[in-house]
Amino acid sequence: MCNHLVFSGKSVFLPDIINEITIESVMKELMEKIDGLIADFNKDAIDQIEKGNKAAGTRARKFSLEIEKAMKEFRKASLEASKQ
Repeated sequence: MCNHLVFSGKSVFLPDIINEITIESVMKELMEKIDGLIADFNKDAIDQIEKGNKAAGTRARKFSLEIEKAMKEFRKASLEASKQ
């Protein structure tokens, strides 16, 4: 099986292309996930602040931890992308 692709007169290592596409798609998915988590966090944080909703505060804290994890994943993917 051939692992190289000739693109614009240059031989390109196929796994590098696939890896780059994968990293970009992972980063886009993480951005969408982070946007959703931040929206959920904002909603629950506002409910806690403005309405005194304790359950919303618990959910907001949970979302803050999920945002932190997603941001770390994005950082790893971003660093990997910058190496290419």
